[in-house]
Amino acid sequence: MSQTTGADARHGSFPGEVKDAVTPRATLLVLGVIALQLLFIASYVGALHDPEPKDVPFGVVAPPAAAGQAVARLERLPGSPLDPRPVAGEERARKQIMDRKIDGALITDPAGNRDTLLVASGGGTVLATTLERIVTELEKAEERTVRTVDVAPASPQDFDGLSSFYLVVGWCVGGYLCASILAISTGARPANPRRAAIRLIVMALVSAVGGLGGAVITGPVLGALPGSVAALWGLGALVTFAVGAATLALQGVFGIVGIGLAILLVVIAGNPSAGGAFPLPMLPPFWKAIGPALPPGAGTWAARSIAYFEGNAATGALLVLSAWALAGVVITMLAAALRRKRREAELPTQVT
Repeated sequence: MSQTTGADARHGSFPGEVKDAVTPRATLLVLGVIALQLLFIASYVGALHDPEPKDVPFGVVAPPAAAGQAVARLERLPGSPLDPRPVAGEERARKQIMDRKIDGALITDPAGNRDTLLVASGGGTVLATTLERIVTELEKAEERTVRTVDVAPASPQDFDGLSSFYLVVGWCVGGYLCASILAISTGARPANPRRAAIRLIVMALVSAVGGLGGAVITGPVLGALPGSVAALWGLGALVTFAVGAATLALQGVFGIVGIGLAILLVVIAGNPSAGGAFPLPMLPPFWKAIGPALPPGAGTWAARSIAYFEGNAATGALLVLSAWALAGVVITMLAAALRRKRREAELPTQVT
């Protein structure tokens, strides 16, 4: 006769129950984690392993007779790194850069052999450096020289222009972690609309605090980002709430699997496509396409606009974040209402 050891008794397990330790649900969750792990590797390495500029919006300022030739010359560059278009004058070129319509501009000097390149390292130091390299090599081949002027320079404390990206990543992490804790603490799915509404209210309060904290740390405390602290605070609150509300919505519909889906959207798909380490024109087509539609990409674009471009061209990104926030609220509340309705429908059956 087999005897149960003290350790088995204390932990409530018996020799015959070991085979049941790994349930089908646990197996599926483990397989899901492995899938997320592999997707993480594929997404980050796929997006960032070989950055190359592709169709970078680029202005050309030249006399009317020479503008067409200059544009054609840039269009013929191998790999099509630039998307050149004529611009009427240096002042207009600077304005288009500040409006984030183009990422750089070449101003030719027909009376001499030295041209001027306008860049904006605040939009991404790597992209500005890449434009400088491309134009310098082109000018050298034609026995001309070029001087570079940074129209919107990144802060000296903002290495490679990455502070805005890391700031937004921090806000996103706070959003989905807080939402996950709120949901898991009392069950993966909201039991009723009242509980769902409370979670959304708490999420809004956390977003306000986290948004302010991030803006103050990167601005006045570290001096990493210039720009309005109030504007960054508002952006941070919106980013955090958008991610948090979306996570609550996914949890409301899919249960604990919703946490994995939130990680898939925000971390695996969103971070490498955000234009942080490499701005959007340097990303492969898939990541370049999805980046602006996801919270990390929209947040990074808006943060750079606030910090370096006087808030220009931020409206589209703010609308994307607002759409995520609104969809998260609506789906969270609908999922809770439908769940309560189903439970109420089951009660008569249980009573009988």
